[in-house]
This record gives sequence, structure tokens and C-alpha cells, in this order.
Amino acid sequence: MPTMDFVLVLHSHLPYVLNHGRWPHGSDWLTEAALDTYLPLVRALDALAADGVDAPVTLGITPILASQLANPVFATELEAFLNQRIEACIACEGSLPATADARLLEITRWWYDRYVWLRETWEEIGGDLIGTFAAHARAGRLEITTSAATHGFLPLLGRDESIRLQLAAGQAEHERLFGIKAAGLWMPECAYRPRGPWNPDPKAPRAGQTRAGIETFLEEFGVRFVTVDAHLARAGASLGLYGDVVFQQGELVKAGVMIESGRRRHSPYRAYRIGRRRDDSAPRALVRDPRTSFKVWSRHDGYPGDGSYLEFHKIRWPGGLKLWRVTDSKADLGDKLPYVPERAASAAARHAKDFAKTLGGIAANGTDPLREVVVAPFDTELFGHWWFEGVDFVEGLYRALPMERNVRAATASQHIATAKHEGGVQLAPGTWGANGDFSMWYGPLTAWTWHKLWPLEERFWAVAPTALANSDLHDILAQAARSMLLLMSSDWQFIISTGEVADYAERRFNGHAEDLERFLGALEGSADLGAARAFAAELRVRDDVFPLVLDAVRVALAGHTPAEALG
Repeated sequence: MPTMDFVLVLHSHLPYVLNHGRWPHGSDWLTEAALDTYLPLVRALDALAADGVDAPVTLGITPILASQLANPVFATELEAFLNQRIEACIACEGSLPATADARLLEITRWWYDRYVWLRETWEEIGGDLIGTFAAHARAGRLEITTSAATHGFLPLLGRDESIRLQLAAGQAEHERLFGIKAAGLWMPECAYRPRGPWNPDPKAPRAGQTRAGIETFLEEFGVRFVTVDAHLARAGASLGLYGDVVFQQGELVKAGVMIESGRRRHSPYRAYRIGRRRDDSAPRALVRDPRTSFKVWSRHDGYPGDGSYLEFHKIRWPGGLKLWRVTDSKADLGDKLPYVPERAASAAARHAKDFAKTLGGIAANGTDPLREVVVAPFDTELFGHWWFEGVDFVEGLYRALPMERNVRAATASQHIATAKHEGGVQLAPGTWGANGDFSMWYGPLTAWTWHKLWPLEERFWAVAPTALANSDLHDILAQAARSMLLLMSSDWQFIISTGEVADYAERRFNGHAEDLERFLGALEGSADLGAARAFAAELRVRDDVFPLVLDAVRVALAGHTPAEALG
């Protein structure tokens, strides 16, 4: 039977939140992700390894997330959060019996046991998530990939030096923390633009000038593969950020309009060469398969909408415990029924087997087993955090895959290393976001952020060469670079566009912009150096990221590969 590779790509990312408050979008955001997703994933990988089940996940961890997970402040915050949740479970013993919610006491006891289990996991790994994932990678059980330093939206950055700074700082941080260079890179938001005139806005610097495509920078930094949405490779329809599509008569449909039939020019089941190189060293684009991704991603028909699963939006206060199940995806929160863990576990196992059979069906209809691959990329936090049973689903999937003899689970690098040579493709501009374009990050609500960022980029790169040559200015320049990297995070525009906590994102964006302006004033000679140096020391504690950032600035200014720039 033909064999088709299956590559599960998990993209782990959160913006920098340490030392910027706790709830709801400070460190609690990070600790929830660790308890809901990262620690359960460690347990799942351990269990699969112990049972001899291959689980070659391609696990992306952005540099800014890795930096936070390795920070001692994170450990303190996680332990405090975990203690709070355990105490909330204990408090229910006294408060629930006399209420109409007395029947929920059994579930709070289940949560208590789970939090104790998570604390035991945390202690067993010595509070070292990064080291634990690295150990799995060294054992060949998964592949760890990286991304731009702070998940900056690369196509809209005003300077090529800024793109290089994002990639150089990210690469340096990944190698510092994991001890190895990553072969793969997640383009933030899967955002890509080809070579051509750059004109996102009349206010953009050098608008209309020809700029290099993103693939040029991937080549410079030795990136072997990236992941793109299907429509970027003209290999199918975009699912959009929230999967607002349904299947009708075997075709993807959005708002009643068929969006897939007859539009494919390339198969999504290929890893295409991108860029100028014509040999095997060229970066490859792994294409998101809309049909398999749909089963998890779609808010209408995806697995997470099953009534047995934990309801994300209904929370008991005080305490923050989730005690109800989805029941019906269209039901009001008041109509949600109590969560039944055994029922949810059964649903996760059923869906894992269904997904495996879907992969087997695709492979059975394959035409070239030495080339073809099904790529399913997701945000890691979808599994466990948003879809609580998602990690159980992932574990169940790898246990079920051996039953599908025509499917081979593989990492991205394993597929590229063994697949026959595939031709090139010219990617279209776009993202995996809403509408498949840049609108989530550049639109009426967010244009002002770019109007503020672009001039600051210009000022930074104007003073950076002189500041690099003067060691007395290195502390100020380094913190200016960190502030600019944090300012560039694509998360701020995304949060503003979704509108849920726009004030938080605006405050964070404006705060990093003000910090950068203070440093630039000192470097330009219009502000006191002593005050700027003291402020840099203060921020070095609060925004404790990228210790090798000055090396990244050198790489960005050199305009070559890191090896050439650093000699």
C-alpha cells in the first residue's frame, strides 16, 4: 500500500507578559497555558515514549515564549497560580454543599486531583519545561522549531534590518536555550510577502520601493522549512483564523459560497521549494491541509464542539474553576450541564481514531507515496487550553496511527530528508488569519500602530551603528533593541482587531513605544545619558529577554548571514 507522511506541527506562542501584571493578561495567561497545555503535553510524550509509541511532533516554541518559560520569575508565578487553584478546590468543600451547585463537588475533587498531578509533574521535571522538551528532541521523539524573536509581523516591518533583527535575535535565543539550531521556522501568523514594490500605506518609509521577499531572509538564516496556509501555495482554501467554514457536498463552503472547487493549482500534499535556490538547501514550504485541519479547526463542525468536552467560557468565581461541559455548542451558558471527565475522555479517544482514519483515507488515494505529506498545523495552546481534552486527543492519535498502515508519522525534517525532490512554487502574499490576508494586523483599527512603529524603526537604525561603536552606549542600545522587539510583537495588533481586550494591547504597545523613544532620545543626544542608563537598568529587570541582543543588532546591520556577520 502507498505510504504518506503525516506531520503534526504545533506552534507555541504567547507574548511577553512576565512582570506586566497577573490577571487577566499578565502572568496568569502564561501559567494557565503551562498548566493546561505544556505540562500535560510533557506527560503525554512521556507516556507514549514509555509505551514505545512514536510521536514525532514538530513542536514550535517561539523565542519570546521560551525565554519566559526559562525565567525564574515564571516558576514563582506558576507555583503561586497552582496553589491558588488547589486552594479554590479545597474551598469548594465548604461552600458548595449548601448551594444549588452541590452536585459539582465531585468535579471540584477531580480538579483537585488533577492539580496535584500537575504539581507532581512540575516537581519531577525540576521546573524545567525547556530542558524537558529538549531532552525529548535529543532522544529523537520530537523536533523543536523556532520563530521570529517576538513574533513580529515580518511583511509589514519597515526596514530589512528589523526583519533580520527578529530572525537573528530569535535564532540566538533558541540556540542559547535549546543548545541546537532549529531547522524549521514558523513565520509569525504564517505571514508572507514576495519580492516587489512595498506600499502598505502612503505613510510607510520608502513606499513604492522594491523590497526583498521574505524567502530571501529565510535563505540568509539557513531556514530549511516553514509552514504556510493552503491559499499561499494556491493549493486550496484558507480556513481563516477561526475556521468559519463548513463542508457541503465534499467542498469547503463559507457564507454559502463554495470556496475550493476548481481553484487548486498545486496539491497541498507536497513540500515545495521556495526562494532563489534550486537545490536541496532551498527552504521548503509545508502546506496546511484544509480538510484535515478542518476537523479540529472549524468552530461549526470541529471536534472541540462536542457536547462532552469541557466548556471554556463558563467559569465559577471565586476560584476560576471550569465545572461544566459544552452540552450543546449553541446552548446558553446557563444551560450547560456538569462536566463528566470519563465521558470527555471517551470522546477524545473516538475523535483520535476518526482523525487517524481520515489520514488513512487520504493516503489510500495518494498518487506518489515518495513525495506526499499531510501537514496539520495548529496553535499548541488549542490543545489543553482552549480544547481541554486536546492533549488527550494528540496522545490518542499517535496511539491510533499504527493501525493505519499506509500513514507514517514523521517530523517535518524527517519528511524532507526522505521525500523525493519537489519543484518550486511562488507563494502568494497572505496569512493564516481572517480573510487569509494582512487585515487582522493592518486595518482601520491598527494602522496607527504602524504609523508609530515605522518612524521609530528609522530612528533606531540611524543611531545603531554609532552606538555599537561606543561601548559606553551598549547598555542603552541593548535595552532600546529589546523595547523595539517587544513593540514589534504581532500580538498587539491581533488583540486590538479582535476587540476583546483592546485597551490592554494598546497600553502595552504604547508603553514599549514610550520606552524606546526615551532610549532613542539619549542615543541621539537630546536626552540625559545618565538617566537613560538608569532606566535601562530598571527595564533590564522588568523586560528580561534576549541577553545576546547586541549580537543580533550586528547581524541585522551587516545584512548577511549570521556566520558572515560575526566572522
